[in-house]
Amino acid sequence: MVEIPLSELHSFKGHPFKVKDDDAMMETADSIRQYGVLVPAIARPDPSGGYELVAGHRRHRASELAEKETMPVSAKKVELASVDDLFSTEESRADAGREKVVEIPLSELHSFKGHPFKVKDDDAMMETADSIRQYGVLVPAIARPDPSGGYELVAGHRRHRASELAEKETMPVIVRDLDDDAATIIMVDSNLQRESLLPSERAFAYKMKLEAMKHQGERMDLTSAQVGRKSAGKESREILAEQVGQSRNQISRYIRLTELIPELLNMVDEKKIALNPAYELSFLKKEEQTQLLDAMDSEQATPSLSQAQRLKKFSQEGHLSIDVMRAIMGEEKKSDLDKVTFTSDTLRKYFPKSYTPARMQETIIKLLEQWQKKRQRDQER
Repeated sequence: MVEIPLSELHSFKGHPFKVKDDDAMMETADSIRQYGVLVPAIARPDPSGGYELVAGHRRHRASELAEKETMPVSAKKVELASVDDLFSTEESRADAGREKVVEIPLSELHSFKGHPFKVKDDDAMMETADSIRQYGVLVPAIARPDPSGGYELVAGHRRHRASELAEKETMPVIVRDLDDDAATIIMVDSNLQRESLLPSERAFAYKMKLEAMKHQGERMDLTSAQVGRKSAGKESREILAEQVGQSRNQISRYIRLTELIPELLNMVDEKKIALNPAYELSFLKKEEQTQLLDAMDSEQATPSLSQAQRLKKFSQEGHLSIDVMRAIMGEEKKSDLDKVTFTSDTLRKYFPKSYTPARMQETIIKLLEQWQKKRQRDQER
């Protein structure tokens, strides 16, 4: 891995993916401005001069926005020999050695403690596994030595799982000595750049990063001239909000979701409960949240914002019981007034067993249309 000037790196010929200066790009640029490029790009020498980017076009653009001059690149057949190389200090050689990309057995790599991002064997994972099966892992993972043995993955959990599915034995990894806070920030930042994140993933990611930033701020307070600064937490929250493009209030609301029991949080991820009601429900005691699951199941309903706010109020006043929950959940919502619902058992006796629900619906609509036309004819007589 070498540092190559941004001006010597140009886009892959026919690169089909758009690189936009959108909010996600600004977040990446802010991260690079603070921590540098965490995962090296991949490039190949260009016979006409410079290097052709193979992977890392977004990081290249974000580095430009962050006003960086160079970025780390894994490039084949790149040999750099200079006086600086010949007379480098032992420390610089050690640093270069630490940043080398090494092949590490998958069995020696384990997940980051408290890793909040879900790694699913979905279609996207199968596509990644197919790509790795053909071309290998293009972007190295980042890991740190584990005192108890092996390495703890900091960035690259999905690539690790895809490599397992591709039946690989090793994967390329950059090994760094990182403390808990630095590792947490890199782990979160490398995942927040993904386009689709579940509410639970954002909630725990924001919480973990904010705690790490607070710890770093406290250490800086002890060693800097800014004695007496008491608002490290507040400043950390403001910085985090700017980095992820959210308001401080929205950061707080997401973090609050971590107080939900897993069953309710899963319902938020599945969009069965909206974010605003979920925020209100997070103030219920854990045992009350468990009781709420029973009330929701018995009434076959999920709480609206108004219902969640009343549940929270009853809880704070010490009057929230399972009967109160059932009464609130059993209320007819305004949105339900326009609905007509039939159970499958009610309709099934009118249709052959071979009819699917879609065919049943189609038949009902046709019969209603015929009925409406008959009514119109009768009225015209």
